[in-house]
Amino acid sequence: MAFFKDIFGRNRQFVLYCLIGGTGVTLDFLVYSALIGFGGWGYQYANAAGYASGTMLSFILNAWCNFKTTDRIVLRFLSFCTAALLGFGASAGTLYLLVTEAGFNKYLSKLATIVIVVLVQYNFNRLLSFRKIQTASNG
Repeated sequence: MAFFKDIFGRNRQFVLYCLIGGTGVTLDFLVYSALIGFGGWGYQYANAAGYASGTMLSFILNAWCNFKTTDRIVLRFLSFCTAALLGFGASAGTLYLLVTEAGFNKYLSKLATIVIVVLVQYNFNRLLSFRKIQTASNG
């Protein structure tokens, strides 16, 4: 148990980012699957809709619960959306390669994109979207 506490203590933001991201990914995948399965949407359109819904949820939870930032919320949201667009580009490109070019299952392919997207977006958001802004009063 001490091992897990130590890992969590040293990597708290990343662990929380992944847990919060898990909720966003779950919403993303549910929307994606529902739009394909019940709505008859193409996989790229469903990917865009699912990705947008997961991104909104992740921003709200990360801003309030993980990085605890409430200042410059519009600017932070735009930065978060920029990271999301980078992640979406990686997701859409990987989906295209796996589904269209390689013929893999579109549901499993969607899951495979998650690892790439998490790494790209976490680092962008940690370094830019949710960084603490220094002012004259706090150093």
